[in-house]
Amino acid sequence: MSEDRGKYFTTGEFANLCNVKKKTLFHYDEIGLLSPEFRNEKGYRFYTFQQYGVYTVIELLKTLGMPLKEIKSFLQDKTPDELNSLLARKSKELEKKRIELSRVQKIIDTKISQIELALATDFSKIVLKNEEALPLYLSPSLLDCSDRAFVKILSAFSKDIEHLGLNKGNPIGALIAMPQLDTEDYENYEYLYIEADSSYSERPVFIRPAGLYVTAYHIGDEATIGKTYTRIKKYFRKNNLKIKGNAYEEYVLDEVAVQSIDQYVTKIQVEVERLD
Repeated sequence: MSEDRGKYFTTGEFANLCNVKKKTLFHYDEIGLLSPEFRNEKGYRFYTFQQYGVYTVIELLKTLGMPLKEIKSFLQDKTPDELNSLLARKSKELEKKRIELSRVQKIIDTKISQIELALATDFSKIVLKNEEALPLYLSPSLLDCSDRAFVKILSAFSKDIEHLGLNKGNPIGALIAMPQLDTEDYENYEYLYIEADSSYSERPVFIRPAGLYVTAYHIGDEATIGKTYTRIKKYFRKNNLKIKGNAYEEYVLDEVAVQSIDQYVTKIQVEVERLD
């Protein structure tokens, strides 16, 4: 800065200090939001360092979603108490947004992990292995319900999951009880479910027991899922196994990731035990 104008910034210098384009300062001046301290006889604008503090508050409030018109009104009538109250409100709003963004990030990370696992999985293979206990949040019973009732329960269950904060990106699954497995009534679900956090205590959860499970994958429409259960039962006979508990179905790939229902992939897990 030249000495003849003291500790003042030209528009270019002040824009550089604020890391902003000069046209932004021109705009703020035009709308009366932040005008230069003075103009010389040639019309050149000059700013003070104190105005940098005002600029930072403007940008802070902009970042918090406050329109320029409201910022202008606030700055014209500001007091320390009003600034403190405003920032306290905005802090609470930011915390809510942070929590929501954290939830969305968790959903995205879960989806990424699921897709990566699906891409690395051979869907033609049937696998037998021990699984850990898993807490599941259940819908009301669906057993023998009509199609209309199913749609109603699914809708209510989805809203319930969102309200309780249980949507962490895991798919909604379907539990098929042993009697329906025995009678090959595979589309007659006992419950819908979603994996619940182990610390969740809002309502009692069902614990899928730890133990031995057969895992198989069905590709295509659920209407043809009986073919995959037939494969599973052949696997039982070949490996001297019998059904011990429920079956659990959930999509691995659905309309989010594939083009048509013929490409859907459903993971089926059945609790089993070895025959004596």
